[in-house]
Amino acid sequence: MTKKKFAPGKKIVVVSGTRKSSKACATIQEGTGKILINKKPLEVFNNFQRLSLSEPLVIAEEVLKEKAKQMDINVTVRGGGVESQIEAARLAIARGILAFNKSAELKNAFLKYDRMLLVADTRRKEQRKPNDSKARAARQKSYR
Repeated sequence: MTKKKFAPGKKIVVVSGTRKSSKACATIQEGTGKILINKKPLEVFNNFQRLSLSEPLVIAEEVLKEKAKQMDINVTVRGGGVESQIEAARLAIARGILAFNKSAELKNAFLKYDRMLLVADTRRKEQRKPNDSKARAARQKSYR
């Protein structure tokens, strides 16, 4: 296991976000505005995923102006499916930007746009019941 080496004197914030069984860890530090998700740039994701991931960035840019472009964001996501990984990364990015800047105005803007930018969605798949086919579906019975 390798240790991450950071430049001394730079401000660094590490935050996490979860969705179902996906866990995202975002590292935000002073920089030039590079955004990497699992070592891939934001541009390689399809349109819907890119829009979902860039929502916190667009809101932060509206509120913070030039300060929003002076951060490098590196997100590592593990577990779960593709969509839950995207949502976990989105949550980690929003939390990280907020922790990095400590702006009450930015927090209000995030909450006004979508509460799920700062609060994790705790819903999980319901457990399957014994002798049933699905979590809620009862077993079929035959009358004849």
